[in-house]
Amino acid sequence: MEQNISIQDLLNKTIENHGSDLHIVAGFKPIIRINGALRQVDSYPELSKELTEKLILELLNEQQKEMFAANRNIDFSYSYGSGNYGDKGRFRINAYFQRDTAAASLRLLPAIVKTIEELGLPNICHTFASFKQGFVLVTGPTGHGKTTTIASIVNEINMTRSEHIITIEDPIEYVYSKGKSIISQREIGQDTHSWSEALKSILREDPNVVVIGEMRDPESIASTITIAETGHLVFSTLHTNSASQSIDRIIDSFPQGQQNQVRMQLSSALAGVISQRLIPSINGNRIVASEIMIATNAIKSNIREAKTHLIDSIIETSTDAGMNSMESSLAILVKKGMITLETAKSYVRRQDLFDRLIG
Repeated sequence: MEQNISIQDLLNKTIENHGSDLHIVAGFKPIIRINGALRQVDSYPELSKELTEKLILELLNEQQKEMFAANRNIDFSYSYGSGNYGDKGRFRINAYFQRDTAAASLRLLPAIVKTIEELGLPNICHTFASFKQGFVLVTGPTGHGKTTTIASIVNEINMTRSEHIITIEDPIEYVYSKGKSIISQREIGQDTHSWSEALKSILREDPNVVVIGEMRDPESIASTITIAETGHLVFSTLHTNSASQSIDRIIDSFPQGQQNQVRMQLSSALAGVISQRLIPSINGNRIVASEIMIATNAIKSNIREAKTHLIDSIIETSTDAGMNSMESSLAILVKKGMITLETAKSYVRRQDLFDRLIG
């Protein structure tokens, strides 16, 4: 049976089962992540080293095959079906080697960008979409919807305002429909050679809104903050667990002698931080829980004065300003009967606060 398996079979299976990810690893059956849980496809056998390599190479063009062989790792997008962007689905793919054997993780990207309401995101996202300038950061672990949240906010801008939106991505994930805005989507390796090159040229491309897929190093962080400082609306992501941790991560990525300057720049440019998790819900799906930090004068002052340890308390006591702690978000979901108490507790950072909120 093994020889009859094609990559199209596995892509179809992922789409049919509403999976978010497909994993192809030698020695295992194909595995699909459904509603956050990994499930092996029992109707398929364990994949051999040879078949695993064959399946992955079906996804690559000749140039990508050369890069994969040379670098032992490659990020790219794959459009499945007819048309430039695939009428069946698009996948963000990381192909890599493990134990000297090819392997791949494929993320299924929805064909349509969902609205803020459809995703169940907090209403403050509409406010972020209305901003003309500032730095908005979306944080959380891998696979918890950061890119999807940014795409939803950016698409609201696209549909309601006439702007020039530029994205720098590795690879391009969501493809936006035509709206009122011009959208230039640049993919690393295809449309530009590097993050550094793309970020250096972006201010010469007359943007209003800039999306930087991920801040990976001090250089990209510095460029992102500078773009926001110069009067643009900028969105980006970090793999951090909270607003205060995100700010510390940004500042600590620079040498000690530069940190005061970065604090000043960040306090000036920052507009807000969304820290989110996708939580398993009672009905078997996943639902968003989020911490919201708005860059009020009190927040900006604490960033400048290196008092980020006070930010959690400011968020907790500033609901009237639109802020919200993760514990509050989780407690509300429990009280609405959308997630279990046990599930909520596994995502809580401050147990004492959660216990007070849950009553």
